[in-house]
Amino acid sequence: MNEKITAGREQLGIFAPDFARYNDEILFGEVWADETLSAKIRSIITVSALITKGATEQLPFHLEKAKQNGVTKTEISALITQLAFYVGWPNAWSAFSIAQKIYEEVEN
Repeated sequence: MNEKITAGREQLGIFAPDFARYNDEILFGEVWADETLSAKIRSIITVSALITKGATEQLPFHLEKAKQNGVTKTEISALITQLAFYVGWPNAWSAFSIAQKIYEEVEN
């Protein structure tokens, strides 16, 4: 992940400064920067985890990041379809509603 993420500080810096620092410096600064897994694989893992938990508030950011990291519309559709059978139809349906907005301009 090349860009520096500051969402933690921007959104929670005053209310929860330690959490904000962990988010920005540890999660996005160290974990996402570790080259053991590619950014694309990390995005697939993260999107899958968020869909599994029904964490739709964080899903738009991570779907956009997945798109930037090379996860195609076809791949995200297949990922959500497979997850539907393991994590529930409503979780998949919600994820498709968000993914469709993120990927609507992509043709593959």
